[in-house]
Amino acid sequence: MVQFLVVAVAFVGLVSLPCWVALIIAADDIFGRGWRAVRRRVRTPWSMWRGQSWRERRRLVRLDRTVSRSTREVPKEPADPPIEQVAADLRRLSRQRLGMARRSELWHAAVQRAYDDRLRIACRELGIEEHLGELSDMDLDIERVRVEGALQAAGIVLHTAGVSRRQDQR
Repeated sequence: MVQFLVVAVAFVGLVSLPCWVALIIAADDIFGRGWRAVRRRVRTPWSMWRGQSWRERRRLVRLDRTVSRSTREVPKEPADPPIEQVAADLRRLSRQRLGMARRSELWHAAVQRAYDDRLRIACRELGIEEHLGELSDMDLDIERVRVEGALQAAGIVLHTAGVSRRQDQR
């Protein structure tokens, strides 16, 4: 009976050997996590929140950590050009689109892409929904007209039919 017990213990020890090796290898990570948790608890300024429940203190500590981590910088330069510049570009490109009968198809496509790009920028700056990048052919033309109408309703002059040249260059 004793021999059977010794053999059983040896067999269990042999079978569980990989588990023991993995535990020994991972021990430094386990102890490191535990040590970090203890350090966090010790560093927490509990005296500031005396008299509050532990749940409220925990929420305040998490909020404090979140606020102290958020070091997002505000960009010094705006990402897009000013809306006045975009409007002037749209008027210029609109004039070029109207006078394209004498130009090649390549020129027509380039001006159209530039015009659509400026329409997208103006919509992004004014918060107008647009789908110019997703459509093609007749649907794109219809969307372009809709976006032009929305921009004109927002106060941007796109076509210079009755506007003097000096006012257009502002």
